[in-house]
Amino acid sequence: MGAHHDHDHDHVVRPRPGRALRVGIGGPVGSGKTELVSCLCRAFTGDLSVAVVTNDVFTTEDAAILEAKRVLPVERIVGVQTGCCPHTAIRDDISENLDALDALEERFSPDVLLLESGGDNLTATFSRALVDVQIFVIDVAGGDKVPRKGGPGITGSDLLVVNKTDLAPLVGADLDVMRSDAHRMRGDLPTMFVSLTIDPFATPVADWLRSRVALVGAG
Repeated sequence: MGAHHDHDHDHVVRPRPGRALRVGIGGPVGSGKTELVSCLCRAFTGDLSVAVVTNDVFTTEDAAILEAKRVLPVERIVGVQTGCCPHTAIRDDISENLDALDALEERFSPDVLLLESGGDNLTATFSRALVDVQIFVIDVAGGDKVPRKGGPGITGSDLLVVNKTDLAPLVGADLDVMRSDAHRMRGDLPTMFVSLTIDPFATPVADWLRSRVALVGAG
């Protein structure tokens, strides 16, 4: 495995000269997807140009939350009402999300486009025609058994983010167990443990994405 360590993302990050890195962010309801988007927008201020598409089934609540936080100008945030299962809009019938991403890219030429899915379960995946990299967010409040439950979100995402580590003692979650289970399920694919309340810039995630943007730029 060690000899192949550098190839993890070569098949994933397709060079898009002059185009944005498109990042899908999925995860269960309440895991911290919208907060992660907010933190990343904050982290990239003055560094990378960003625009965001959020998915909700029947509302544009997540877009409104981001607008209220003032992490981006409102015109750089588009809320898509999918009206269907969240998985469908990111995996099967991706046209509405694709149109929103394309429109933002044409208008702003950002470095990074963040696409936040509606609340998912562990089976959620993004179409590779829609995004370049996939981030899956879980949180310790769901218990330390979540990583070993598997599912494509856990096993196949390019980055697994375990959020709310500050709550681990309160909910009896063992972070070492989560870390070893995540490694067992994911192999060489990275997992990052964060508390977005303690680190409002999601620093390790932002740094990881900067490295992906750099790969695209090199391409």
